[in-house]
Amino acid sequence: MDALPDFPTESGPLLVPGPAGRIELMVDLPDDGQERAGVAIICHPNPPEGGTLHNKVVTMTARALSELGLAAVRFNFRGVGKSEGEWDEGRGEILDLLAVADWVRKSRPDDALWLAGFSFGSWVALQGARQLPVKQMISLAPPVGFRDFSGVQPPACPWLVIMPDADEVVEPQKVYEWIEGLDEKPTLVKMPDTSHFFHRRLMDLRGAVKNGVRKNLPPPRHG
Repeated sequence: MDALPDFPTESGPLLVPGPAGRIELMVDLPDDGQERAGVAIICHPNPPEGGTLHNKVVTMTARALSELGLAAVRFNFRGVGKSEGEWDEGRGEILDLLAVADWVRKSRPDDALWLAGFSFGSWVALQGARQLPVKQMISLAPPVGFRDFSGVQPPACPWLVIMPDADEVVEPQKVYEWIEGLDEKPTLVKMPDTSHFFHRRLMDLRGAVKNGVRKNLPPPRHG
């Protein structure tokens, strides 16, 4: 088993050990002097449909969070890019997230842990949150109707859901009905005239993420 690497001091790629082999990730650090005591892990969309850590929604979410002062960690699920292993229908991908979170928590033990996910990645993040001390959850276009959300529990932390109201992949009404049936409801932002991949609305997404979580930011990092 490879040793866990230290948390990087510069933005860039990294490999960490995971349950199916090495996991490829990218760390986006905030500007000097803007750092907050928090790390956000962002999960990408469905691997069989081309989802990677380079997805534009994922990278824009990472940008928004790093601009708020958090270190943003994007990673490739097993079998994607340089991540080893094979697609596992969601089961192993949850374990990949937990492995990345384990590395974050060991290398930044005093930092708040945030989770975010886009489409399939939002389902993975919600499943992983059941086993992690998450301080903020961000779900972008959660794939209700494509994955089983019947047993998904609301995270025990502030939760932001951003849903494209003209999503051509995930039926928005199914998402709204699912949320309506939850005991603990998230903050829901409906983005009008917006498709599943937020085409031509990525800057609006950046603003919606920032506005939705700003009040929950961890304190500035010292030292």
